[in-house]
Amino acid sequence: MREEQKKAKVYFTNFRSTAYGESIPEKMVRLIRKAGIETLDFRDKFTAIKMHFGEAGNMAYLRPQYARALAELIRSLGGFPFLTDCNTLYAGSRKNALEHLETAELNGFNALSAGCRILIGDGLKGNDEVEVPVPNGVHCRTAKIGRAVMDADILISLTHFKGHEKMGIGGAVKNVGMGCGSRAGKMEMHSDGKPILNSERCVGCGLCRKHCAHGALTLNGRKMEIDHARCAGCGSCISVCPRDALSPRWGQSNRLLDEKTAEYAAAVLQGRPHFHISFLCDISPNCDCHGENDTPILPDIGMAASFDPVALDAASVDLCNKTGRLRGTWMDECGHGKDIFDDAHPDTRWRDTLDHAVRLGLGTDRYELITME
Repeated sequence: MREEQKKAKVYFTNFRSTAYGESIPEKMVRLIRKAGIETLDFRDKFTAIKMHFGEAGNMAYLRPQYARALAELIRSLGGFPFLTDCNTLYAGSRKNALEHLETAELNGFNALSAGCRILIGDGLKGNDEVEVPVPNGVHCRTAKIGRAVMDADILISLTHFKGHEKMGIGGAVKNVGMGCGSRAGKMEMHSDGKPILNSERCVGCGLCRKHCAHGALTLNGRKMEIDHARCAGCGSCISVCPRDALSPRWGQSNRLLDEKTAEYAAAVLQGRPHFHISFLCDISPNCDCHGENDTPILPDIGMAASFDPVALDAASVDLCNKTGRLRGTWMDECGHGKDIFDDAHPDTRWRDTLDHAVRLGLGTDRYELITME
């Protein structure tokens, strides 16, 4: 079956800019024009630019100038662009819209620097979501996606390609799948769906009980208790707890996480125009969700674009593996096999995400790489 798949086109260029006297953001625009982004009908269309603003303390995230160049192009084509990401499940600096926007501003993102407004996709507390059918879903019949993401007419992903401690790589499929999930959606991907309570943090305020539609929370003295037989795993209690006393049960297999993330990406992208851009620079071993980033494990390679997020991720991995590893990095303590991401995190298998995405019909991992000077 895979041999019969038509190759997707992936366009690539390096970060050299002296030959044409253009800036790197301008070169990105030239690349995505060559890749065919202008064939999309942007006129009067709300266009979500999905990107990661970086956790507070992290320095590996993409610069806002890339978003600005993309937003200006979309606006010139008659579209209404906005930057978006959904709140995090963990208790970091982006778990609600206020902290998320504050972190984005701290990292340089605002309406002026990014060229458009920023909307947090799943609302103030991470529970403004839409249940979207998963096409051919195996693990999830529906996906809980941020409402603003689904309200958009077109979705463009702007991805910092990197390593990831749970999925092997953080590419376009993860940016869309995990990144567009509401807090409850992220819990569904990451865990078995049943929250646990830290009694030491709980102050018995009752907010979680007010938001539980299944009667699974009761107040016992000054502490809440969870009836897991009644709990539906919706994640609403996690999103409203002011003390982070409720958290998901972590620990399901990495493969299940990979495949659920692919299913969420398929739910987000089905039935509407989409386009994907990845930057292979500051390639850190771990996700930008960390409040720090380690030394890049590879030199800056370039940027790539495609209508197919699966092919884009496959090409990005190959480009990384063709590039010599940097010394004095995380990789000095790892294996020396053919795949840098397998070596960086031996308990992960990034191929599971792409293999499942292919089975879902999200895209193909067979590609033609077209290089632009």
